[in-house]
This record gives sequence, C-alpha cells and structure tokens, in this order.
Amino acid sequence: MTVGDVLKASTGFLEGKGVPSPRVDAEHLVARALGVSRLDLYLQHDRPLTDGELAAARDLVRRRGTREPLAYVLGDWDFRRLTLATDRRALVPRPETEVVVERCLALLAGIEAPDVLDVGTGSGAIALAIADEHPGAGVTAIDVSADALALAGANAARTGLADRVTFHEHDLTAGLPDGSYDLVVSNPPYVLPEELETLEPEVREWEPRTALVGRGATEAIVAAAPGALRGGGALVLEVGDGTAESVAALLEAAGFGDIVRTPDLTGRDRVVEGRWES
Repeated sequence: MTVGDVLKASTGFLEGKGVPSPRVDAEHLVARALGVSRLDLYLQHDRPLTDGELAAARDLVRRRGTREPLAYVLGDWDFRRLTLATDRRALVPRPETEVVVERCLALLAGIEAPDVLDVGTGSGAIALAIADEHPGAGVTAIDVSADALALAGANAARTGLADRVTFHEHDLTAGLPDGSYDLVVSNPPYVLPEELETLEPEVREWEPRTALVGRGATEAIVAAAPGALRGGGALVLEVGDGTAESVAALLEAAGFGDIVRTPDLTGRDRVVEGRWES
C-alpha cells in the first residue's frame, strides 16, 4: 500500500467509527507512524509503506477508532509555544485554555517577578505556559491527583521549566495553600454530572473524571482566593458554556472588582477574571 492508499483507508475507517475529523486525524496518525510531517505525506503520496510502517499506522488508527483522544494516541500535544506529553492522567490541553493563559499574561504584564498559583494543574499546561512566556514568573501548581502531578513534572522537565514551576499535591477542600500571590488561575472541573452523557466519547470515556466533572469547585476557589491574593492581585477562571454571567456575579459578590469576561475562539464567554482590591 502507498501513503495515499493508507490515508484513504484510514480516513474511511475513522469516519465509520464516528470520529469528528477523520481526514485530519488520519493525517496526524499516519505522519506519526512514518516519522514525517503532515506536509511530507503528500510529497510521498505514491511511496509504498514498509511492513513496519504499515503496522505502526494501523495500530495508531485502530486506537483512534476506539475514540481514544488523538492527543493520547499521539502521546503529545501542542499548547501555545510548548509541546506537552499527554495521556489519561490529565485532560487534553485545549485551545480555549490558551485564552486563559493569554489573559493571565496580560494581567501580569509590568510585574517583574510575579508569584502565580495554578489550581488543578493537570498536565501543567497553564503553569508551564505562563513560566515560558513570562521569564520572571514563579509558579506554584497544585493538583489533588498524584498521577497528574507526575505527568506535569515530566512536562516541566521536557520543556526545561522545572526550575520555574513548583508542584504540590493539594486538595481544594483544604482551601488554597498559604501564600501571597499576584495571580490565582484555574481550569476547574465544571462539567455537571448530569451533563456527562452529552459529551463526545473522547471526553466522556477517556479523560479523567475528577478533572472534568464536579460541582462547587469554582465556588470554592472564588471563596478561598482572597486569602491567597495580594491586594491588587487577580483571579482568572475558565468556565463552562453559559456560566460566565453567573461566575462573574459570584466574583462580584465575593468582593472582586474589574470583572471581565473573555470569549474563546468560538465566541463563547470562556474566561472570567476579577481583581482583588481589599
């Protein structure tokens, strides 16, 4: 079989399994199996695959056909300027969370050496991106999952940021760690249990439930953040679809000012922030 044949067959297989973007995913998977870029696939369109290459491609495509997330099958995923290891220990880093980092960096602009707390760090995506793009930032990242923290630590090592981000196992039910931070940021679990069955299989069946589904995490962070922030410090939260208004009201009731809602790339309000002035 040629590269073109495998791409066509893989696309058809994934389409039959209900994968939302079968052609793009087939390109990613076949390119990874061959150790080339997606562009190179078309430059090698008529090249026959070796038996080893064909077996590798079939294995990756088979995994994706079970609706295992593409990022887990590939084992890594791009997030802003970083390429992070990805597996079932943490949520897949998403484009909407890049908007969270963008807002954090805007709020930290002009602060030479800010102290940042990332609550529920997962793969470490937010914490590491802030450290990468703000050279003076010191970041503390917490998570209740020891498995997620192990993945985040590995990502810190692979990105060369291990000396800039400190990871701690911490349960939000105990509040937030003692400190005086310029910014607290979180992508907390905000999918309600009754909403779980509406999600795609990639999310519902593969991503870690504790990082995805929860009730009250956002409220707990808003309540605890004033005790962790310096005067003038900011809180930045990723929020679920249709909840930005209620989260903004929650921040206002807790005493935050300068409340801003920011849309994601689809136009949905996805990030809510506020400044603690007391």
